[in-house]
Amino acid sequence: MSEEHRETGTGWPQPAGPGRPSGPAGEPDPRPDAPDPDELSPLAPEAEPAAPVEREDVPAPAEEPGAVVSPEPEPEPEVEPGEPGPERVSVSRRLTSAGAMIAVLLALLGFTLVVQLKTTSTDPTLAATREEDLVRISSDLDSRERRLRQDIEALEDSQRQLRSGEQGRQAALEEATRRADELGILAGTLPAVGPGLEVEFRGPEKATSSTRILDAVQELRGAGAEAMQIQGADGTAVRIIASTYFVDGSGGGLVVDGRRLSAPYTILVIGDPATMRTALNIPGGVVSSVRDAGGNVTSEDREVVEVSQLHAPIKLDHARPVS
Repeated sequence: MSEEHRETGTGWPQPAGPGRPSGPAGEPDPRPDAPDPDELSPLAPEAEPAAPVEREDVPAPAEEPGAVVSPEPEPEPEVEPGEPGPERVSVSRRLTSAGAMIAVLLALLGFTLVVQLKTTSTDPTLAATREEDLVRISSDLDSRERRLRQDIEALEDSQRQLRSGEQGRQAALEEATRRADELGILAGTLPAVGPGLEVEFRGPEKATSSTRILDAVQELRGAGAEAMQIQGADGTAVRIIASTYFVDGSGGGLVVDGRRLSAPYTILVIGDPATMRTALNIPGGVVSSVRDAGGNVTSEDREVVEVSQLHAPIKLDHARPVS
C-alpha cells in the first residue's frame, strides 16, 4: 500500500484526495451503506450527510507488539422482555423489606407523637412552663404532701384521744350509775334484792316497844345491813332509812315515819346473814332484852330478800354538796 493511500478502517485503500472511492482493481465498494457513485458526482445535488451507522462487522485493528489487550467482558444473559433480571429481583426484594421497616418506624413515630400530644394537651400550662417553674411546683407539691401527712397524724392522735376519753367517760358514767344506785338504795328511793335475814318480833307491847325495835335496827346497821323495811301484821310496810323514826302509838301499836303498824312486826334486811344474826344474839343484846321483857325474836336466813318498799325523796333545804 503506497503512501498516497490511508487506512480507512475498512481494509480498503482510499485515495487521499477527493474522488470516487473504489475497491481493489477498480471494483465498486462492497459496503452496504456505500454511497451511490452517481451521488458522488460533482453534478449531483448536495445530499444531507448521512447519520453515522455503527458497524458491528468491522474487524478489529491489528495488535501491535507490546500492546496490552483488555479482556472482553462476558456477555450478559439475554432476558426476555417483561421478565425481570436477577439483579432487579434482589433490588426489589431489598426495597420491599426496607419499605416495610420504614413503614413500621413511621407507625411507631406517629403513635409516640399522638401519645405525647395527648399528654401535653391535658395540661397546656405545664407544657409551656419552664424547667425552674416545674421544679418549684414539684417542691410545693412535696411540701403540701408533708403538711397533709402531718394533719392526718394529728387527726389520728385526736381520734385516739377521743376514743380514750370516751372510754374514760363511759367508765365514769358506769361508776356514777353504780354510785347512784347505791345511794338510791341507801336513801330508799330504789328497790333492792339480795341475801339477808327475816327477823320477827312477837310479845307484849313492852317487849315490842319502839325502843326495842330501834335497838334492833341499830344493831343490824352496825353489822352491815344495806337495806331494810318493816311491816306490821296487816301487811303495811315502811322503808327504813337514815332519817326513819320509831314512836309508840297511843292505844298500842307502833308509828314508823308517821305510819301506824300493829304487832307482830317483821324486819326484812339485806346483808351478810351470819354477821347480822351474831350481832342480834350477843349477850345483853336485842334478843336477850326482848326475851327479858316477855317477848320473842326469831331470825331466818334467806338467800333472796326483796326490799321493795320505797321512801319518798327527801328535799334538802339547807345542805348543799361541797364543790
